[in-house]
Amino acid sequence: MFTGIIEEIGVLKEVKKGAQSALLTIQGSVIFDDLGIGDSVAVNGVCLTAAGLSSHTFRADVMHETLNRSGLGKLHPGDFVNLERAMAADGRFGGHIVSGHIDGIGTITSVVRDDNAIWYTIAAEDRILRYIVEKGSIAVDGISLTVASVNNTEFRISAIPHTVKSTILSFKKTGDMVNLENDLMGKYVERFLSATQEEQKPRGITREFLTKSGY
Repeated sequence: MFTGIIEEIGVLKEVKKGAQSALLTIQGSVIFDDLGIGDSVAVNGVCLTAAGLSSHTFRADVMHETLNRSGLGKLHPGDFVNLERAMAADGRFGGHIVSGHIDGIGTITSVVRDDNAIWYTIAAEDRILRYIVEKGSIAVDGISLTVASVNNTEFRISAIPHTVKSTILSFKKTGDMVNLENDLMGKYVERFLSATQEEQKPRGITREFLTKSGY
């Protein structure tokens, strides 16, 4: 579990591509204070496992499903990435519950400076937009952000200077892709409601069925 509060900006040092997978080598600094093999690290919001460690770098295997769901497959050596270790049990919950399981990719359609804030407009598929609500939370490349507005095709977020400077938002421009993870709450509520409605459907032969059938 993560919080969406980025710890540092890392650098992708190497990409080894398999037939449908990849092995990433990522360099950082802060996260190596206590990082161990097997630990989880969110890379641009994608939960990866540190499979190998060396001097301020870790290696992570990325499977086919993850490459399809996220923008990790589009990264190249030298690209900057957001890094966050899994939340410590005694840590502060500064953002919101982020699982590191990406729902899909969005595209930045506008970047506008507004005094000390920067507005980002992001287009996304309906299956992602359906869970986005005004003033709700969303993770964009692993960054916990508040939704300012949403319509049928896109949503807007506003970032303060500290957030922009401390994350790869500072490098983002119109046309760039970002990883999106919806707030878990909306997805669980929909699933529970669907299950409840299914359970409440009449089963077998009922009085209503017989009446409609002319009996």
